Amino acid sequence: MTATTSLFDPARFEAALEDALTASASLSPRLLAAMRHALLAPGKRLRPQLVFAAGALSQAPVEALTPFAVAVELIHTYSLIHDDLPAMDDDALRRGRPTVHVAFDEATAILAGDALQALAFETLAITPELTLEQRMRLVGLLAHAAGAGGMVGGQALDIEAERFPSTAAPESDALTALEQLHRGKTGALIEAAVIGGALCGPKVKRTLLETLAPLAAQLGLAFQIVDDLLDATSDAATLGKTPGKDARQGKQTFVTLLGERVARERLRTLQRQIDAAIATLGRDAAPLATVARQVIERDR
Repeated sequence: MTATTSLFDPARFEAALEDALTASASLSPRLLAAMRHALLAPGKRLRPQLVFAAGALSQAPVEALTPFAVAVELIHTYSLIHDDLPAMDDDALRRGRPTVHVAFDEATAILAGDALQALAFETLAITPELTLEQRMRLVGLLAHAAGAGGMVGGQALDIEAERFPSTAAPESDALTALEQLHRGKTGALIEAAVIGGALCGPKVKRTLLETLAPLAAQLGLAFQIVDDLLDATSDAATLGKTPGKDARQGKQTFVTLLGERVARERLRTLQRQIDAAIATLGRDAAPLATVARQVIERDR
């Protein structure tokens, strides 16, 4: 592998997602169809790309990275299904197609999300490409990122801020509170993808993980700022989802809190910090630099 070659092969990864679904023993064809509707919809696959990019830093083989990247995408897709539910963000469009509860029904959407979450951990638990120690570390990492200390906890803070405004942070602490919310809701899974990708390799060192942890946190925050900027400035055809919903629902975003100009300045600051951290990692960090640019420069 050269320094500029990514281990991530889009076609091979889509086949791995298909294989994971095929291996899923579902008693209900309708449930499996709903899982496929969400998981195999066209997506950027940024989190799996981060897994492979970080894995290049520890010489992780493709065979070891693939099951973890699949598990990360399964968790991400489950979170999107549940996030779109009427009881949550109540959205009708995701990845350019009707959300699962619209295409099927609300109960099937809930069950499809539950099934994808369980399948993620099953995929990791049974793969022979990772050692038992690696599997245990990755399961713990992913479970924490997906749970109350990460993605679910961040979603809870989001709901509380919208529906129970009296519990919101004072204006002086609003930016800190918003960053904390998104470090859980958005950033935790991005951090897990980066750290977990490195853990898939035989040459992972503590110093590498110590560099990757803050870098991944900054990348997760940058991802959300870009998301908020696109939500405020783009359209449904470009985004593949409904734009402007957060502002209409009175949710606080980096754009509504800081304004577009300051939000972009914050993004540029994060980009400089991310670039500086990646530069310390040497030639094998070229794939990570490429995916980081995709995160920050994406148009949807």
